Amino acid sequence: MMTTADVIAGVIAREGGFTNDPLDRGGPTKYGITARDLGRWRQLGRDATAAEVQALSTTEAGDIYSAWYVEPFAAIADERLRAQLVDFGITSGVGTAAAALQRLLGVRADGQVGPITVAAAAAAGPFLRAALVAARVRYLERVVDRDPTQLHFFHGWIRRAVAFVTEGQP
Repeated sequence: MMTTADVIAGVIAREGGFTNDPLDRGGPTKYGITARDLGRWRQLGRDATAAEVQALSTTEAGDIYSAWYVEPFAAIADERLRAQLVDFGITSGVGTAAAALQRLLGVRADGQVGPITVAAAAAAGPFLRAALVAARVRYLERVVDRDPTQLHFFHGWIRRAVAFVTEGQP
């Protein structure tokens, strides 16, 4: 059984430590938590500083991930699908990940995982996770088409998405 802690540990491992890549629209980031999100989490009324981001602990990052990214998908019974949705939500937004799933399931794509989405996901066939990878890749292609500077990250994004099917990422 995959726990929330397992999902979060996988995310933190994929995201890595502190970065401040000038091409990253998120700015200073640690464990995938951006300055904007850390400021919002801590209710600072501003983005966190680079130093505040750099000092972020794995415990606090895990708390953020649990509340904002794991909880919205908690009702999805398939553990691997849930982990994949959490990861997609972290990189592209929870609403984007949820809506992509809903479009695949043929239910109303409102970006909120409710009982209809949960039931449709539970009834879906064995290829839902692979279809979600394909939907995520198409979404990432559109991101790069709209903003070619993001091509710098594209290869890593694709590897990360595909790993959920090829390597069964937690």
